[in-house]
Amino acid sequence: MNQTAHSILAHATKKIPHITIKHLVDGLLAGSYNSIFRGQGIEFSEIRNYRAGDDIRAIDWNVTARFNEPYIKEFIEERDLHIYFVLDVSGSTAFGTNTSKKNKSLELIASLMFTALQNNDKIGCYLITDTIEKGIPARGGKKHLMYTLDAITNHTPKSTLTSLEKPLAQISKSIKRKSTIFVVSDFMDQNPQYIKPLKVMRKKHDVIAIKITDIHEQQIPDIGLIELEDEETGEQILVDTSDPQFQQNYTKLMDTAQQKLDESLKSIRVDTIPIHTDQNYQIALKKFFQKRRKRGNRR
Repeated sequence: MNQTAHSILAHATKKIPHITIKHLVDGLLAGSYNSIFRGQGIEFSEIRNYRAGDDIRAIDWNVTARFNEPYIKEFIEERDLHIYFVLDVSGSTAFGTNTSKKNKSLELIASLMFTALQNNDKIGCYLITDTIEKGIPARGGKKHLMYTLDAITNHTPKSTLTSLEKPLAQISKSIKRKSTIFVVSDFMDQNPQYIKPLKVMRKKHDVIAIKITDIHEQQIPDIGLIELEDEETGEQILVDTSDPQFQQNYTKLMDTAQQKLDESLKSIRVDTIPIHTDQNYQIALKKFFQKRRKRGNRR
């Protein structure tokens, strides 16, 4: 990491205490990111003499005929990639055993944003609940990155509800340029219709779903009678966590919901990255990058 990146990170961690420097810009992330997320095309660089091993299809026959020796047109990749982060900030993301799903999401997003900065990509962000609460257009540079992180961290949601369908549909219409879009959420949405706007979004953009979960959402510990409260609706219910039947039914319910989500996202060709609040997210990102490289970049 260069000195400039270090100074940016130091400033970021002072303003945003959830972010840990050691996890922000990792060499693995930077290298893998650059190879997986590419620009939108190529641009002309120069005409030069043909060298052994060059692709003969790149020979410029007009220049070659003029100078009576082979010349080729050389192109470079046009990066100019736009990366958008659609972050679910609804009430359910406040839950977490040791760290909340919201804080884990912010840590992950910050890491990817700084990696994008190193690659001179432009970043944008949408904060959503049951509506779009804030939209930040894609721009480049460290000032814009710091503004975006500050806006995410200090945002107080107006709604606690999760309803992804309408916000995703609006976002799909508003992003005109082909982009890479990370949808970061726990996907605790009772309305499965959000798959439809995701499908529309996927037709134009590279869409990646990052599902944030906590272990105690999958497996409730045996701690006797407890009162559970829905973070979004405020509804309270008394449950006996020591009841084997309750444990079994709850685990089955959560497993079924996860399976349906995985199948739905797979059916519309949206990649999923599972992130657990008690685990290092870089492990999951590494697996995702490896999978994409084997598959041959984006679908």
